[in-house]
Amino acid sequence: MIESFKNLSSNEKDKITVNIIKGLVMDSVTNANSGHPGGPMSLADFTYILYSEFLNINPSDPDWSNRDRVVLSVGHACMVLYSMLFLSDFLDMKDLKDFRKIDSRTPGHPEIETPGVDANTGPLGQGVGMGIGLALAENISASKSDSNKRRFTYVLAGDGDLQEPIALSASTLAGHWKLSKLIMFYDKNDIQIAGETSRVDSTDYIGLYESMGWHVQEIDGHNHEEIRTAITNAQQSDLPSIIIGKTIIAKGSFSLENSPNSHGAPFSEQEIKNSKDKMNLPPEEKFYCPDEIKDHFQRNFEMLKEKVKETDKSFSSNMSTVDYNLSKMVMPDFGNDIIATRKAFGMCLDELASKFDNLIGGSADLDGSNCTTNFVKTYGDYSYSNPQGRNLAFGVREFPMATIMNGIALYGQNFPFGGTFLVFSDYMRSAIRLSAIQRLHVLYEFTHDSIFVGEDGPTHQPVEQTMSLRQIPHLFVHRPADAIETYFCSQLIMKEKDNPHAILLTRQKLPHIDMNSEKIKEGVERGAYIVKDVHSPDAIIFTSGSELHLALKVADKINKNIRVVNIPCWEIFHNQNNEYKERILLTNCKKRISIEAGSTHGWEKFTGIEGLNIGIDDFGHSAPGTDVAKKFGFTLDNIKKQIEDYLK
Repeated sequence: MIESFKNLSSNEKDKITVNIIKGLVMDSVTNANSGHPGGPMSLADFTYILYSEFLNINPSDPDWSNRDRVVLSVGHACMVLYSMLFLSDFLDMKDLKDFRKIDSRTPGHPEIETPGVDANTGPLGQGVGMGIGLALAENISASKSDSNKRRFTYVLAGDGDLQEPIALSASTLAGHWKLSKLIMFYDKNDIQIAGETSRVDSTDYIGLYESMGWHVQEIDGHNHEEIRTAITNAQQSDLPSIIIGKTIIAKGSFSLENSPNSHGAPFSEQEIKNSKDKMNLPPEEKFYCPDEIKDHFQRNFEMLKEKVKETDKSFSSNMSTVDYNLSKMVMPDFGNDIIATRKAFGMCLDELASKFDNLIGGSADLDGSNCTTNFVKTYGDYSYSNPQGRNLAFGVREFPMATIMNGIALYGQNFPFGGTFLVFSDYMRSAIRLSAIQRLHVLYEFTHDSIFVGEDGPTHQPVEQTMSLRQIPHLFVHRPADAIETYFCSQLIMKEKDNPHAILLTRQKLPHIDMNSEKIKEGVERGAYIVKDVHSPDAIIFTSGSELHLALKVADKINKNIRVVNIPCWEIFHNQNNEYKERILLTNCKKRISIEAGSTHGWEKFTGIEGLNIGIDDFGHSAPGTDVAKKFGFTLDNIKKQIEDYLK
């Protein structure tokens, strides 16, 4: 076959290349003894045409900043992506043979550490949201450039992606924003693990996406001419585009076409041999890919290399790395009155936004509650007609907000934030987890951080959320105790660019910490510090946020030597050296107490198994915040008694 390859027509060469891609998929999955062969085989035609004919990349640099982006939302189909990266020479044959092995560049779902992978995907639907964030960031970037060149974002999605509500909710925003450089291919093979999708879905996706303001095409997903025409039409549309490709799962296999059995398990050796024979591939040869196939796949690479030089002339200046000069920041005048930390953060946000024009974001329909109203008034809403508007009006879409923030961060240039109530972090948790896995610089602003929310009742009073967020690796969770701490936390959030951040803020007003601001700054930067110290402490109280003020009052009322330690960020404190940790923790002091208006589980880290952990391990009640506190015994007198009994 290969001996006569150069004499074949382009269409025949394309067909052979697609079959070899399918052979690589089958061999890699079988070699790993796990994986998903069926989806990559149904996606192979579209992905091959996209990568070999349409995608604007730098063949010499997979991380070229001016590239088109590709998000494989249907992450379990990653072998089709790895095959493209292999044919592009971003991966080698060893990588395909190491599929799903420890520390390989070809993990079981795409990860951004792999050259040519633009987003971590796998939790279905989130890739759609991240792709929308990438396309949004591209629009913002292009609006600041004189060039008429634009970068495209391609999303490869499957049936499972669009069954996840996150994908459709995010898609409504893409249509509303008219993200015309967003092109999504929906690999509609109508098969999932449990069987045919008709068992669970009868949605008219053409009508649905048209109603959301998308340009919609339906094609035969295996017909190369239809694929080419559809991509060209999508590139020319002034709307986001979805190409619905009707495909056959495990296309080309011997006996598993249209079978759910092809979805998530390796093919048998006999099935692979029969399938290769059917596709005119050497049945006995594993990982078969002659050089002629790579040459054909890379037929446009020389042209792309020239295009790189031309493109860089247009975009080089506006893709620069952002450097945050925090010395430009000035602390807002918080006055001497008590002030809620959510309001203090709103003032800090105004200061940050005035100094760093790459700060963009918004609220999930809670502008007033999250204190982002002034940001909205000052910088305006992003829209198709106002692409330099810096406020992103997300509406009541917490989960899509978080996935879009991740996409913005993946693109680079801009620092995204999103605000909502702390209790609704539950809606966003899977996206927050992906922020942390990818180590993205994003900020989650969570207000109404405890039972002191009051009258809205248990559905809106967070109890377990603070501790739950602290369990996410690499997420920095800040819980400032006053306005000054809020400012220094905001500075630190800008400085620590290799992690996502969550800042938890009060609805109720708080007094200022009676301490020099430089001492507070130093304490915030080290994650924990002593607010009240004594000689030879009889006990130590550990606390955070609004409860610091209660802890200080309690310590003053008890006739014992009590140290009070404030921990605005556990994660930063964890990163300090042992000498500083010992100075704060004073491990030879055996009486240890925690006070926080939330779940007590986790404070044992500081108090030990014999410590006293004062908090709230039940759901709240609807009443004014002070009344709810009394109901739970979260009062000065009751906590004083608990501690005194413990110290006896």
